[in-house]
Amino acid sequence: MTLTIYNTLTQEKETFKPLEEGKVRMYVCGPTVYNYIHIGNARPAIVFDTVRRYFEYKGYQVDYVLNFTDVDDKIIKAANELGEQVPDVANRFIDAYLEDIGSLGVKEATYNPRVTETMDDIIDFIANLIDKGYAYEVDGDVYFKPRSFDGYGKLSHQSIDELRSGARIQVGEKKRDPLDFALWKKAKGSEIAWGSPWGQGRPGWHIECSAMAKKYLGETIDIHAGGQDLTFPHHENEIAQSESMNEKPFAHYWMHNGYINIDNEKMSKSLGNFVLTRDIISQHDPQVVRFFMLSVHYRNPINFTEELLQGSKNSLDRVKNAYLNLEHRKEASMNLNRTSETWQETINDLNRQFEAAMDDDLNTANAISVLFELTKEANRYLEEKQTSTHVIESFQESIDSILLVLGIQIKQAEELLDEEVDSLIKERTEARKNRDFNRADEIRDTLKAKNIILEDTPQGTRWKRGDNES
Repeated sequence: MTLTIYNTLTQEKETFKPLEEGKVRMYVCGPTVYNYIHIGNARPAIVFDTVRRYFEYKGYQVDYVLNFTDVDDKIIKAANELGEQVPDVANRFIDAYLEDIGSLGVKEATYNPRVTETMDDIIDFIANLIDKGYAYEVDGDVYFKPRSFDGYGKLSHQSIDELRSGARIQVGEKKRDPLDFALWKKAKGSEIAWGSPWGQGRPGWHIECSAMAKKYLGETIDIHAGGQDLTFPHHENEIAQSESMNEKPFAHYWMHNGYINIDNEKMSKSLGNFVLTRDIISQHDPQVVRFFMLSVHYRNPINFTEELLQGSKNSLDRVKNAYLNLEHRKEASMNLNRTSETWQETINDLNRQFEAAMDDDLNTANAISVLFELTKEANRYLEEKQTSTHVIESFQESIDSILLVLGIQIKQAEELLDEEVDSLIKERTEARKNRDFNRADEIRDTLKAKNIILEDTPQGTRWKRGDNES
């Protein structure tokens, strides 16, 4: 089946055709690093990491760029409040961001460019826009003129007059038209600044992504992605800048993920339902959080509740248990080399269903439904009196393949947990020998809370996993 992607630019699903055979150039807007990221920032990180993984599954080489805005009004404000330098604040929250999304299974980007490391490219980009007549300088500030770009509004599907009606000129701004937006901002007082042909200052928000995308991926890229809230004005302005500068399409496909609601209300600071990613993953298995995020199609809004998160945990536990059951039975099937064409065809058909789901605008919700069906069939197969190592391994390979695309690593997680359990059991045995029964009971309770059941026998302590509640 052919891979299709919903393109925000055309508002249609389109067949994906790369600029270069076997290669995908993909740019994802990263965070402005002035604080820890909230759960809404985590969604695009997970979603577009999964998109990248599926392209790699299909054999593409993916050049994946995720940028950091490391100088901005918000970062300057945070630095002033903390009594720190802007680079120190930015570096701390870049590290925190990478730690958070790493916990969520997000792969390292090919490039993580920063604004402060791309300043010469940004300045050259702005200078060229002025030379071409798309931008102008006023007393150290530089503005882009959207009315000079014929396609302005094509991504957000608004006319220039509709956009004009909502635009205002703020106090202190010297732009000629309310629609004009800043490419370069004159430095105020002693704030952090860089030299330019227009004096000391720093870039506007929109220009940085145009410059970084061009530097790392070229004048035209395959996919530009980000949250739905970036469609206008950020991505609209990127198109205007890049296509004015390069005189060719900026991105062939525009992908945007939907919003996150908290208990059926849109997440916002004003409502007090603002949830930090690191707070969530300190309380819940990050793999469960990722699984939950992918349980809804990326373009749809997702409702974040404790009940739904618990439901995702239960679902993922069922997948884990099915995999472990296969692993356990495989040991008893080692000498059985029979194959079953019927079961193999069932597996092959489910593999095709998984690809069909992902080929249909990266529908991870339907892909997860296929995963559930696969584990259901695996459990049904294990009810047979005699099982084949070949079929069991085929089930495992299929589950592994799907989980790799989804970025879920249950196999490694279980192996690590086994080591942890064995270590705690050894500690408990020593505690009992030393008559430290309080510590021994404490360890038993700890393991019980992790659904590990201990059985003390004359041959030593045995353990097993309890049944997970559904």
